[in-house]
Amino acid sequence: MSGDADLGEVIVEFTRNGPYVKCSAIHVATGREVSAMGPVNEPKAVERVAIAKLRRALGAS
Repeated sequence: MSGDADLGEVIVEFTRNGPYVKCSAIHVATGREVSAMGPVNEPKAVERVAIAKLRRALGAS
C-alpha cells in the first residue's frame, strides 16, 4: 500500500505475464480500480501510469 497526500491510501498490485507486467491500483476509500500494462523491465513507469489513470478516474466521478 502506498500513501499520497492528495490521493489517500492506494493498494498497488503487480502481475507478470511473460514480457509484460500489469499494475492494478485500487483507491481504498472508494474501491475504484484501474490498471495499466507495460514492459516487465519498467515496473515503476507502469505504476506511474496506473496512478495517473486512477487520478483521472477519481476526478471524473
